Amino acid sequence: MTRICNDPARFTEDMVQGFVAAHPEHVRAVPGGGGVVRARRPGTAKVAVLTGGGSGHYPAFCGVVGDGFADGSVIGNVFTSPSAAQAHSVATEAETGAGVLFLFGNYAGDVINFGQAAQRLTAEGIPARCFAVTDDIASAPTAEADRRRGIAGGFTVYKTASAAAEEGADLDEVVRIAEHTNARTRSLGVAFAGCTLPGQREPLFTVPEGKLGLGLGIHGEPGVSESELTSAEELARTLVEGLLAERPEQAAADRRVAVLLNGLGATKYEELYVLWASVQRLLTEAGLELVRPEVGELVTSLDMAGCSLTVTWLDDELERLWLAPADTPAFRRGVLAPEGQGTVGSVPAQRTASAPVGATATTTARTAATPAAATRTADEPAAATGEAVTTADTVVRALQAAHTLLHEHEEDLGRLDAVAGDGDHGRGMCKGVDAALAAAEKAQVTSAAPGALLGAAADAWAAEAGGTSGALWGAGLRAFGTALPADRAPAPAELAAGARAALEAVTSLGKAAPGDKTLVDALAPFVTAFEERLEAGAPPAEALTAAAGAARTAAEATAGLRPKLGRARPLAERSVGTPDPGAMSLALVLGALAETVRPR
Repeated sequence: MTRICNDPARFTEDMVQGFVAAHPEHVRAVPGGGGVVRARRPGTAKVAVLTGGGSGHYPAFCGVVGDGFADGSVIGNVFTSPSAAQAHSVATEAETGAGVLFLFGNYAGDVINFGQAAQRLTAEGIPARCFAVTDDIASAPTAEADRRRGIAGGFTVYKTASAAAEEGADLDEVVRIAEHTNARTRSLGVAFAGCTLPGQREPLFTVPEGKLGLGLGIHGEPGVSESELTSAEELARTLVEGLLAERPEQAAADRRVAVLLNGLGATKYEELYVLWASVQRLLTEAGLELVRPEVGELVTSLDMAGCSLTVTWLDDELERLWLAPADTPAFRRGVLAPEGQGTVGSVPAQRTASAPVGATATTTARTAATPAAATRTADEPAAATGEAVTTADTVVRALQAAHTLLHEHEEDLGRLDAVAGDGDHGRGMCKGVDAALAAAEKAQVTSAAPGALLGAAADAWAAEAGGTSGALWGAGLRAFGTALPADRAPAPAELAAGARAALEAVTSLGKAAPGDKTLVDALAPFVTAFEERLEAGAPPAEALTAAAGAARTAAEATAGLRPKLGRARPLAERSVGTPDPGAMSLALVLGALAETVRPR
């Protein structure tokens, strides 16, 4: 289990503080939090390659920030995607005028949050792109390769894309390299035992004695199937044969491969080397030439016992980028040449802090952000007047009630999430509601109108919670707030419009529909019932109580559904029989809201 922590809720923040203190020559923290960037940046423009995702995977993602590799890393809570605000903050610290590329695994929260950050950066004049790695062959069939998860194969994609940026490639070219590497990369993993979140005593999942879970995820998700744990030779054969069966067509004639045998956190290096002896022999017998293979911990999952094997089929271009020098806290390769020199040894070397080809790099220390976009002054939020003051007070009281209820059910929601996910939903909801309540109470002191107050709460929830749920709650709360007037109590039609706007914002952002086993399965029935009761003439409080009941019933009914989106999708059968944690937490909050407005 993960034994060393102070406040489990601040595990990530404390980790980043210690990481930066241990490696000041490589990294510095981004002011305000959110991640790290290189301690020293080039004085000339280059594409900023930023890795990112939840913490708990060291040395991915922050451990590979440094010359020759990533320019920065966006660090979310444990197993939770960072928020769009965090990604934007790190990007503005790292960019130097040639654009930004976010690289991450193909998980819904990462896709949503990094995508929002890229849109914001582009609107501010900083070209920004995103690419999601899809190397895990166990998470979806070949015909649905775009739905596959990203696991340890992301390491190869990050390395080659970063090396291309270091050589001076432009943003389109760096994206092409990431796409090209990903298309030639396949991974397969196994778990022997589950990991434990900081502050918890029970693992997220267990594997029966003498068994292994085949096709694990790196966020504490169990394997998609179980089989007998036999010898290292048999395990090597399972992994190698699985990957060779997935050899990409475009690489049919290529024999050179980059290979990663990755430990998940609790599997000892000696065990990995025992396994590697068989893996290396089997790959060689298959006619493959191994180019600088890596054996060790590259993309972990806290203290999960297990390992994964990754194969990337190389061409001349990718081999050059794979072998390029790098100097980071957790990964070093070759020797970076002094400025003005071309090579060191037999490996093409990059200039220190690498400027574009043909330019002279001037390495400078940056102590403050220098974003390219001009700072804009936000409009002053509207003040509440008349009955809108009472509405704002009701919003705060509802958030207080939700805060109490979510903290009471934090462990329950985590257990639901651990059945087919990463077990962090309860903790994420608590971090979100904590931040939202603090922001709402601060806005209330300034007499902010209900819409402005909810907007502040929405932004705080999304920024602090991160993940898919954080982004969706932020979008939904903000959308509902737009329907609330600043100078009077909202009319029933406005409340109904706000509820409908929240549903549309959530479905537009998350792309979920009823039946996909997400919070939409509770939100859609709530909105429908709320609208129908209001149209029938019921008072808003009565309509809300009835609609909250409908949401609770619908949330419990998700136990019979198979998930079609999110981290639970690869473990769909395991999820059947357990309600969706996102739907259940939404039902809890709606119930708290109904109780808040119920006449006394």
